[in-house]
Amino acid sequence: MAQVSYALEFERPLIELERKIGELKSLSKSGAVDMAQEVGRLEKKAKRLQEEIFSDLSRWQIVQLSRHNARPFFLDYVSHLFTDYCELAGDRHFGEDSSLIGGFARFDGEPVLVLGHQKGRSTKENMERNFGMPRPEGYRKSRRLMELAARFNRPIFTFIDTMGAYPGIGAEERGQAEAIAVNLEVMAGLPVPVICTVIGEGGSGGALAIGVGNRVLMMEYSTYSVISPEGCASILFRDATRADKAAEALKVTAKDLFALGVIDEVVPEPVGGAHRDHAAAAKSLGAVLRRHAAQLGKLSGDELIADRYDRFRALGVFTGK
Repeated sequence: MAQVSYALEFERPLIELERKIGELKSLSKSGAVDMAQEVGRLEKKAKRLQEEIFSDLSRWQIVQLSRHNARPFFLDYVSHLFTDYCELAGDRHFGEDSSLIGGFARFDGEPVLVLGHQKGRSTKENMERNFGMPRPEGYRKSRRLMELAARFNRPIFTFIDTMGAYPGIGAEERGQAEAIAVNLEVMAGLPVPVICTVIGEGGSGGALAIGVGNRVLMMEYSTYSVISPEGCASILFRDATRADKAAEALKVTAKDLFALGVIDEVVPEPVGGAHRDHAAAAKSLGAVLRRHAAQLGKLSGDELIADRYDRFRALGVFTGK
């Protein structure tokens, strides 16, 4: 169980109840009084409360969950699912970007490339990781690594978790839009299996830049959208505080996007969200990745490119009577 550093408003009743259960267990262990019966009653109550809360979440609540500080980040999934991870740095043009990282690793013993946005948990870590918002050098580095993987016939796994590409002047001066556009072009033509997973917040082109895959998956409480609900509310309503209304209109959740055919599968999270049990979330995702990797592994390079092309060409296609 991961240590949750803070609780969202709708989680607070459950967190408080679990804290009380912990206190009673400590009291019972001390031998001062036997609280086993009361602990059992409260644990059943906590389970019911958890199921009630997470069975009817609004889209805005899911947005908040996707940003939860205690959710497993890219490197957490790497530690649970991959071995022999060797990070590679630098874009060979300008410098290193620690908000979008990657390297070669092994998945069930097979060599693969893993790439992902990496956020920080503390203020210091977030400053170092630029809050998970890549600059052009991050995208150029990821392109370099993907081309290297293609040269050595290594499957590629990407993990998406960003508010979006960094909007600073320096990033624009160094060609942010061009770096993202070239990534889209390169990923479309990779002759190796590419599986992309949204593990937290998938924001705009900053997310799509590593999201052109044969399979696009989403964790149950992740989000994927062209703009944040706050940004959308600022434009439509001239009021960022109406982000909850914007989230409903945008349909940003995994369930919404699966229904629209934008993603291929929703990966179940532990009850209460991935932030409550990193190992269980990784196990759930690992099983799905293995299944899709096995399917894609049967295709030739040309077939993989055609499969990817057909997948994205089918998005947004509507037929009428």
